[in-house]
Amino acid sequence: MTTPKPAPHLVAVGLFLGARLAGAAVLTLVATLAGQRPLALLGRSWDSVWYLGIAVHGYGHDLPSHAPGVHSDLAFFPLYPALVRAVTAVLPVTGGAAGLLISWAAAAVAAAGIYAVGDLLHGRSTGIALVLLWGLLPHSVVLSMAYTEPLLTALAAWSLYALLAGNWLWAGALAALAGLSRPNGFAVAAAVLATAGCTVWRRHGKVSHRLWTGAALAPLGWAGYVLRVGLHEGDPLGGYFEVQRQWGSRFDFGRGSLHFVHLMVAHGSPFVFPVTLLIVAAGTVLFVLLALDRAPVPLLVHSGVLLLIALGGSGFFESKPRFLLPAFPLLLPLARLLVRLARTRPWHTTVLVATLAGFSYLYGAYLVVYAHTPL
Repeated sequence: MTTPKPAPHLVAVGLFLGARLAGAAVLTLVATLAGQRPLALLGRSWDSVWYLGIAVHGYGHDLPSHAPGVHSDLAFFPLYPALVRAVTAVLPVTGGAAGLLISWAAAAVAAAGIYAVGDLLHGRSTGIALVLLWGLLPHSVVLSMAYTEPLLTALAAWSLYALLAGNWLWAGALAALAGLSRPNGFAVAAAVLATAGCTVWRRHGKVSHRLWTGAALAPLGWAGYVLRVGLHEGDPLGGYFEVQRQWGSRFDFGRGSLHFVHLMVAHGSPFVFPVTLLIVAAGTVLFVLLALDRAPVPLLVHSGVLLLIALGGSGFFESKPRFLLPAFPLLLPLARLLVRLARTRPWHTTVLVATLAGFSYLYGAYLVVYAHTPL
C-alpha cells in the first residue's frame, strides 16, 4: 500500500512555515545574545506600536514630531487594529500576542494564495517555488512581525486569484478589505478596476452584473477610509494626504528618493540603505521581465502600482522593500527560472536556496535587533 503524497498547496505552505520558523530561530538566537526579548521585538517594533495603540485606545492619539505638525495615528488604516481588538476580546492574550497571531495566520493564508496564483498560471512546481522565494526575501522577517504586510498580501493574493479565475464578487470584496489594511492596499483595487475595464473593452460591454458589482466594491475600503479621515481633518479629498505629509510621506515622483540616493553615494550610509537600493532596483528589473513575459493584467497592475509607490514616494527610504512584499508576482520570472534550474542542476539549486535563506535570516535578525532604522 503506497503512502499518499501531500497536496501541493500543503507542501508550499509547509515550506513557507519551515522557512519562517528557521528565520525566527535565528532571530531568537541573535536577540538573546544581544540581551533582548525576541517576542517583544517581533510584537512591538515601530509601526506595530501604533497599531496596537489604536486597537486599545482607538484613534485620536498624536505624537509630536521634529517637523512642524504632529504624527497622527490617522495615517494607519483600521483593519489590522480592528482584528487585534477582536482577538483580544475572544482570547486571553495581550495586544502584542494577538498581533503576532494575526500576522502569522495571515502569512500562512498568503502563502496558500501565492501558491494558487503560481499553480494556476504555470503549474504546481512554479507555485511552490514562488512561495519559497517570497518566504526568503531579505525583508521577509516582516512576515513574522506584528505588521500589516502579511494581511495585505493574503487579501491581495486571493483577490488576484479570484480575478484570474473570473470570480468578480470575491475579487472585489477582498480588494475592498485590502484597501482597509494599508495605504498601498489600493493597488489591489487598481488591479480589479483595470481588469474589469479590459474585460468590458474586449467584450464590447457585454459582461455580467457580477463584474460591475465586483468593480464597484473594490475601491470602497480604501476610498472610504481616506474620505473619513478627510472629513475629520476638514478637507474631504486632501485631509488624509496632509496627515501623510506630516509624517514626511508624499508622492513626489521620486525626487526625495533620488536626493537620498545622492546623499548616500556622496557621504556613505549604513548597510541597510545600499541593500534597500539594490532591492528596489531588482524589483524594477523583475517588473520589466514580468511585462516581457506577458503576465496577466491584474498581476502587472498590482505589482506596477506597488512598485510605483516605492519608487515615487518620499518618506522612510529604508521601508521601501517592505512596501514591495505584497508585490509577489514580481517573483514569477525567478520562480520559473528556479524550477528549470532544479530540473537540470538540483545541487546548484540547493546551494542557491540555502544561500538565499542564510542571507534572509541573518539580514532579518540584523534589521530587527541591530539596525535601529524603521522597517
